[in-house]
Amino acid sequence: MLTILGIETSCDETAASVVRGGTNPVRGEVLSNIVHSQIDDHAAYGGVVPEIAARAHVEKLDGIVQRALDEANCTWSDIDAIAATTGPGLVGGLIVGVMTGKAIAYAQNKPFLPVNHLEGHALTARLTDGIQFPYLLLLVSGGHTQIVLVRGLGDYERWASTIDDALGEAFDKTAKLLGLPYPGGPAVEKHALDGNPKRFSLPRPLKGEDRLDFSFSGLKTALRRQATELGALTKDDIDDLCASFQIAVTESLEDRISRSLLRYRNEFEGRQPTLVVAGGVAANKAIRTMLEKACADHGFTFLAPPIALCTDNAAMIAWAGLEHLSEGAQSDMDATPRPRWPLDSDSAPIIGSGKKGAKA
Repeated sequence: MLTILGIETSCDETAASVVRGGTNPVRGEVLSNIVHSQIDDHAAYGGVVPEIAARAHVEKLDGIVQRALDEANCTWSDIDAIAATTGPGLVGGLIVGVMTGKAIAYAQNKPFLPVNHLEGHALTARLTDGIQFPYLLLLVSGGHTQIVLVRGLGDYERWASTIDDALGEAFDKTAKLLGLPYPGGPAVEKHALDGNPKRFSLPRPLKGEDRLDFSFSGLKTALRRQATELGALTKDDIDDLCASFQIAVTESLEDRISRSLLRYRNEFEGRQPTLVVAGGVAANKAIRTMLEKACADHGFTFLAPPIALCTDNAAMIAWAGLEHLSEGAQSDMDATPRPRWPLDSDSAPIIGSGKKGAKA
């Protein structure tokens, strides 16, 4: 059994967690999971401001690490290693987390383990449910929209990525366009409940294409055009625009996911297949309902960790560090923050994509 302190500062959550577990059987216990959200700090700007985020990490991280230890009823002698998100993410925040983790590791004579934020998401279902390799991962968040084949620890194959905006980013930009509060996902979902999804005809990006990638920029532009034509927006207009946007996103995702499930079936015949979904967008009820139905239709097990472990958190970072340490990973005090750190470094850049789609 290993006990790991995890640190997460890749974006606008300052988080620390203590996780204990082993790999035989695979499953862990979250002893503490402290997350400080910076939503209020960024709300006035309609999105994350990197400098504000970095300063908040500096101010909060030491206290949050201590709270994580206290809640876990642990002292430094109980901790076997320090794991910290080293990328991808906002470089200012990454620097704060990595340097804090290294300082603790040096002072306490513990190993320092650099962790890929995306790998934290990819392995969370093993922490919570003890799932075995291989499985398919759908990662949908503010910064990433990917479909990844998880073959084993450190063995990932990216099947699809966004060629422009991440899905969470598209929700945030839609909310900002309509004058809704940040973060945009919950606001758009709330208004969509009261709206007519058939009032506005919006595109379903890439639907019907054999490639598995995602695109949301054109959908966002189409919604902007509809809103501009209306002029001053009433509540009914906003509700209907949100409902139309959400169903377009859901149907586009359904097409992409269904094709991915079929590919998995063809490549892993005879195995009980599982789709794991992670990322903050997984909290959207319409999207989750669609994913559950698609999995049922294709004979897949649908698995989503608790929402507190789907959004950015340090428990997933601690667990990823624990898995690597148990497989013989060594301390790496020379690790440096990596704003771009693809989970599958062998995948070629996606033609026509922006930096996020190609590298993140």
